[in-house]
This record gives sequence, C-alpha cells and structure tokens, in this order.
Amino acid sequence: MAKLHKPRWAWVLTGSGHFFTESFQLIHELEHCDIFVSKAANEVLRMYKLKLDFPETMRVLHDKTASAVPVGEFYHGVYHTVVIAPASSNTVAKCVSGISDTLATNVFAQAGKCRVPAIVFACDTAPELETMAPHGLVKVYPRPIDLENTERLKGFQRTLVVESLAELRAAVRNRQAELEADG
Repeated sequence: MAKLHKPRWAWVLTGSGHFFTESFQLIHELEHCDIFVSKAANEVLRMYKLKLDFPETMRVLHDKTASAVPVGEFYHGVYHTVVIAPASSNTVAKCVSGISDTLATNVFAQAGKCRVPAIVFACDTAPELETMAPHGLVKVYPRPIDLENTERLKGFQRTLVVESLAELRAAVRNRQAELEADG
C-alpha cells in the first residue's frame, strides 16, 4: 500500500443492518477515511443496494485475507480513530471475548493494542428495538447475552459504545473536534 501522510479514520462495516444506510452516509462526511468491509457487510451492501463509491481520499479494504493484512497499518500510526458502525451482535461478542478472526474483530483488536480510540455503534442496546430492514421497519428482541456483551464492551479502555444514530453522530463530531484541537 502507498505511504499515507495524514492519519486516517478506520470505519468498519459489519453484517448488522441496524442503521446501516445512515452509518454508510456518515462515512461520506469524513475525510481521509478507510472503509473496512467485512464479508457480512458485503452481503448487507447488496441487500440495501448500496455502492462503495467514495472520494479519492478514501480507500475500501475488503475482508479477503485470513490474517486481515490491512490491519498492520495500525502499527505505523496510519489510524487515529476506529469506528465500528453498525456493529453486529456477533462482532460485539467476539470483541468482548478477545476473538479476532474477521476483518472487523482484527481491526478492533489491533486498535486496542495500538491504543487507538474506538467508537462502536452496537446494534443490540435494549430489550426491544425497531430497525429498518431492506423491506421496511421490523421489531427486534435482542437476547440477554447480546445486551450483556454490549454492556461489557462499555468497560473496555479507549472504547466508546454508542446506542443511537444521534450518539454516533455526536461521538464522531466530538472526535473530529479533539483531533482539530490537537492540530
């Protein structure tokens, strides 16, 4: 990969459809962002008929290697912030358990090892939720283990778990302000 001179956002798309379209739109508001697309996210992109068309300041990295080669750039200071949005219950469970066997979970693990702050928009945050599926609004009832994993993730260092689209937007804007203040 080419040498990058400006630290970047790392945005991870997982297989959760919960506010997927809105999260996808937020990426377009950032500069210097790499989009990490898990295998499950590729399926969701097709379901929602979304295209990976981003400006030249962004790179799209797909889950194509067993060891998630692109995550090595965390060790070279390429990323200042990780955003996992939306984060599926599977991704949250693996992150909480320290399992890093997908692109999404590898990004989270390497961010933690390199002390890069993470913002995680967990999809399972309440006993009953409404979410927009490709064909309309549906009710979802997260299992107790899913809710417990979301709570456990909140205890991780340098990890901010957000529970709504408004919180995600605010967290991204707050992080942008921090980065601008640091110059």
